[in-house]
Amino acid sequence: MLKLRTKDADFEAQFSRFIKIKREKSEDVSASVAKILEAVRSRGDEALVEFTKSYDDFDINPAKMRIAEDDIDIAVKSCSASEIEALNLAADRIKDYHKKQIPEDLQYIDAMGVTLGYRWSPVNSVGIYVPGGMGAYPSSVLMNAIPAKIAGVKRLVMVVPTPKGNINSLVLAAAKIAGVDDIFRIGGAQAVAALAYGTDSVPAVDKIVGPGNVYVATAKKQVFGVVGIDMFAGPSEVLVVADAENDPNWIASDLLAQAEHDASAQAILITDDEGFANSVDTRLQEIAKNLSRSDTALSSWKNFGAIIIVDDVNQSVALIDRISPEHLQLAVESPESISKEVSNAGAIFLGRFTPEAMGDYLAGPSHVLPTDGTARFSSGLGVADFMKRSSIIGCDRDSLSKLGPHAAILAEAEGLQAHALSITSRLDKKK
Repeated sequence: MLKLRTKDADFEAQFSRFIKIKREKSEDVSASVAKILEAVRSRGDEALVEFTKSYDDFDINPAKMRIAEDDIDIAVKSCSASEIEALNLAADRIKDYHKKQIPEDLQYIDAMGVTLGYRWSPVNSVGIYVPGGMGAYPSSVLMNAIPAKIAGVKRLVMVVPTPKGNINSLVLAAAKIAGVDDIFRIGGAQAVAALAYGTDSVPAVDKIVGPGNVYVATAKKQVFGVVGIDMFAGPSEVLVVADAENDPNWIASDLLAQAEHDASAQAILITDDEGFANSVDTRLQEIAKNLSRSDTALSSWKNFGAIIIVDDVNQSVALIDRISPEHLQLAVESPESISKEVSNAGAIFLGRFTPEAMGDYLAGPSHVLPTDGTARFSSGLGVADFMKRSSIIGCDRDSLSKLGPHAAILAEAEGLQAHALSITSRLDKKK
C-alpha cells in the first residue's frame, strides 16, 4: 500500500507515477483469439462444440446449446425465496431508474424553413456475455439486460460458460427476471464469435455487452465493427474520500469490497486525518483475514492500494478528477459540495451511509462503469447505449433556394462537382 501526503515536496512526482501504474498485465492472446474467431466464423457450431469441450470440459450438443425454458424454471425454483425477492427488488429499482433515461425525439422548423431534428430507435438485438468460471454474478445480468429492455431491444441473447456442465441457478433466475430471450451454454472468445457472426444454433446480434476474461475482452475488440460493444473494461476500482468522523471499520470494509474482486483491483483512500488513515489500514488488515477472498484482497491492497493525506477534504477534488475513478465514495459531512465540483467519476456515492456495494446490487444505476481513468471521456452503461440516433433534415423549395447556393459553393471548393450539381439542378428547375 502506498501512502502519499500532499504536503510532501515530492508529492506531485509520486502522485503522477501512481496514476500511471498499469495494474493489469495480461498476456497477449490476440493471435489465439483471432484463430478462435475465424474457426467459429467458418465452421459455426462444429467449432463451438470443439472449443466447449476443450475449455469447459463439457460435451455440448448443438441441439442442446440453448437452455430450455423448463431447465430455467427448475433453476429458479432451486433458489431461495429470499434470493428471488432480492433479485426482484433489484430489478424493479433498476427498471425505475433507467426508465427516466429514455431520450426524447426532437423535430422543429428553423428560421430558414428547414425541418430539423432527431429520432431515437433501439438496437435490434443485443448479446450479453456473463462469466461462469471463478465468479458468477447475477447482478451483472440485471445491470446489462434491463437497460437494454428499457431501450426497446427486441431480442436479448445471453451466453454463459458452463464448466463441466454446471451453471449458477441465480444467474438463470436473473436472466428470466430481466427478460432475456435466449440463453446459450457457451463461453470464451468462441461465444463472442458466435454472437458476432452467428451460427446455425446461435443468432448473430448487433451489439455485445458484458464482462469477461482477457480472451473475451480481446475477442470483443477484434469483432468491434462487425458488431458494437459496450466498453473496454479493466479491473474494478474505488476512491473513498472520508474524514475522521467515520467508523474506521466501515471505510476498511468499503476498500476491501473492491480489493476482493481481483488482485488487480484498486482501492484508494483520501482523508485529512493521518491517524484515521492508520486506523483504517489496521482494521483493513484484520478484517481481510476473515474473508473467503483474503489473499486476493490483501494482494490488491498491497500492490495497488493507496492512502493520500490531504490538508482539507475539499482539496480532494483536483485529485479525484486526475484519478477519474470508476466508483467515488464521498463519506464526508457535506458530500454534495464536493460532488458538484467533480467532473470525472463513473458513479458517485453520497454520504457516510452510501457504501459503493449498494450500487453494485440495487441502488438503481447500472454498475457497468468506465475503469482505468476512462471516466474522463465515457459514462456508465445506460439506456442510450442500446439506442441509435437518426438525424432528420427536410428542405422545401423555399429553404433550399436560400441555403442551397451556399452549400454548392462549399461543394465546388472541395472539388465535389456532383455534390454541387445535386443541389443546383433543383435550384434551376422551374416551378
